[in-house]
Amino acid sequence: MKEIINIEDKDLDKAYKKINKDAIENGYFINTDESFSKELVRSLLINEKRYGYQACPCRLASGIKDKDIDIICPCDYRDEDLNDYGACYCALYVSEEIIKGGKKLTSIPERRNKEVKNYEKRKEDFKIKSKKEVSELKYPVYRCKVCGYLCARNNPPEICPVCKAKKDRFERFI
Repeated sequence: MKEIINIEDKDLDKAYKKINKDAIENGYFINTDESFSKELVRSLLINEKRYGYQACPCRLASGIKDKDIDIICPCDYRDEDLNDYGACYCALYVSEEIIKGGKKLTSIPERRNKEVKNYEKRKEDFKIKSKKEVSELKYPVYRCKVCGYLCARNNPPEICPVCKAKKDRFERFI
């Protein structure tokens, strides 16, 4: 039998305000249907208690962080979904066009399995072919898998300065 995880209203309100504040500060918008958005945030908090990370509530998490890293909110697909459909897969994040009523929310196709395969192919395409080029770099280059932010330094930042994703969402790019 599955354990029932309760989230207190004060914890929910605090998390909702933080996500909304972070979104605004970084040029994103949260769905204006507050009760809908709060239920998504509640599910993020439940997943955090269940798995130790905030897996997207609209996707099936494995419970293994390394396998789910692409669906930790904000997921790796958020920006592409916002560009293509005006909302992310779960519709927590929406575009300004949706907020202003210029576009309606529609269902969003799941791109995860297709994108995971495409991502591996793209990663191979971007690899530098020459060892000489890599050896000339003073620092390795890290890429945020959520927003694409690149930085050249010894280690990735603790938090992405663009989208606020944590250090574990970075990969060594070059």
